[in-house]
Amino acid sequence: MDRAIAEWLLLAHPAPEQARMEWATQSVALLPLGERFAAVRMASDVVHSAVGSADRDEVAVRLGELLGGSIIYDRRVLGGTYYALIQAHAGLVWAYEDVATCLGQGTYLGVPCLSRQQPPGSYWVVPPRYEGDLCAPRAIVALIETGQSRLSEQTVDA
Repeated sequence: MDRAIAEWLLLAHPAPEQARMEWATQSVALLPLGERFAAVRMASDVVHSAVGSADRDEVAVRLGELLGGSIIYDRRVLGGTYYALIQAHAGLVWAYEDVATCLGQGTYLGVPCLSRQQPPGSYWVVPPRYEGDLCAPRAIVALIETGQSRLSEQTVDA
């Protein structure tokens, strides 16, 4: 099963063997977005506020429940960033730029190999369970709006 999922991810790259080599040597491959899937960038403070925890295991469980798809975490970018994978065409019609940025055509994402499910570096918070295991855009928007609302309430109360 993992092999089929890995192949599905690797086929996002125009030269899958290059991506496979990147996984073997660096544990992360730069994959182009917009053909096989896109990704929604979510700030860690917003995600942690939405799920009510910054504990890595709790966040993983809650994101799996709420978004139902594959999610990558990269702590090297902007103080920590989550990337929810969504259908490629969603990047073309994403109407929620005021809530979160959708990365699609012309963008590359560092995608960890499937075995990389904990720090350091980029890792799968919620690894794909099957080929095409993507998050629902509406669920992502709801999560981010909840997180932003809770953060603004904390600011008002402070």
